[in-house]
Amino acid sequence: MDEQRPRAPAVGTVDERRPRTPAAAVAANRRSDLLALGSFVVLGLPDGILGTAWPSMRATFSAPVGDLGLVLLLATVGSVLVTAFVGTLIQRLGVPALLAVAGSCAALGATGYALAPGFGLVLGAAVLGGAAAGMMDAGLNTAIALSGRQRLLNLLHGAYGVGTAIGPLVVTAAILTGSWRPAYLMLIVLDLVIAGSWLRHRQRGAPVSAPAEKAPAAGPRAIAQWSRRRYGWVVAVGMSVFFLYTGLEVGAGQWEASFCRGHLNLSTTATGLATFGYWGALTAVRISLALVPRPVPPRTVVRCGSALAVIAAAVIWWQPGPTVTVIAFAVLGGALAGIFPALITLTPVRIGDQRAQHVIAWQVGAAAAGGAGISALIGLLIGATSLAVLGPSLTTLAVLVVATELILTRLAPVTR
Repeated sequence: MDEQRPRAPAVGTVDERRPRTPAAAVAANRRSDLLALGSFVVLGLPDGILGTAWPSMRATFSAPVGDLGLVLLLATVGSVLVTAFVGTLIQRLGVPALLAVAGSCAALGATGYALAPGFGLVLGAAVLGGAAAGMMDAGLNTAIALSGRQRLLNLLHGAYGVGTAIGPLVVTAAILTGSWRPAYLMLIVLDLVIAGSWLRHRQRGAPVSAPAEKAPAAGPRAIAQWSRRRYGWVVAVGMSVFFLYTGLEVGAGQWEASFCRGHLNLSTTATGLATFGYWGALTAVRISLALVPRPVPPRTVVRCGSALAVIAAAVIWWQPGPTVTVIAFAVLGGALAGIFPALITLTPVRIGDQRAQHVIAWQVGAAAAGGAGISALIGLLIGATSLAVLGPSLTTLAVLVVATELILTRLAPVTR
């Protein structure tokens, strides 16, 4: 069985053989944690920037509103292609080297956005940016999930939420000064800092995340009795949950600005604040889940969050008024906040650590595909009908998340 093979040491670092004093080890772990959190802040910035910048960006390039979906769709091509091989790259290169490459690619992608003379270069930059995001997302999620540190995983995704929440404010400030491009110039600098920091981290031979005491997982023993077909279904349905969930999260975040401007008739400033409310709620809840004295069981987070998301999406569809609709977007962000890290946490519990090293990367790839592909599909629907289709689209996605997660739990039950 796969579980009998020795673990690949590259998940933690390239070289952890140098002796460390306890104080030095604690300091190294703290630096590693801060660098991981900072990387996810920067990872979240482009997602918060793009949707808010799009109304101005499309005016610059004379692009139709639905072309945002095309940008997101091409971004997922780069992301999915990379995440299919992240497990192997981690084993061969180690996480720090992989993340240094990711930061460099992200800087090149941001340069394409910032300097693009036409829409064609924006599409090329989207592919490169998607590949960089896939490497960063899958690499850190895998390393931290396998370390068993549930709180750090929640903080990691909270840090992503910080980036997505700051992004709309950054691009709104840039637009008020005359152009959306300075927001991407800032991204270039931050991406290069992240790349250099991970390269230095690799040279020090420090671990990406120190292991914690993990609760016993039923994965290896349980899946030893599974048929190959059942295991395949567990992996496929699990990837479907990530695909649908991220399509809902990213679709709501990316299209909220266009919805508020073009359908609710809000001002540029009000739209920026409304988008901030969505990503801000997502961030606040993720950080709260990491800081509560007693961790909330991941299963509870998934079940309650997905149910509340259905209600919030239905209110957006209902549209009782601009204020209530904007509040519903914020509630939706809060409801979705804990689902992704909880699903990542549950993956080793369902299938064991050895297989999870590869499957988590595939799940992140499925999430990237859902975020871009479903957002693109929503864009096509908007182009064919109107922005009013966003509400029913989000409600349908929320219901599908609930349904597929129930199927996954039936195939691979968990007790935590």
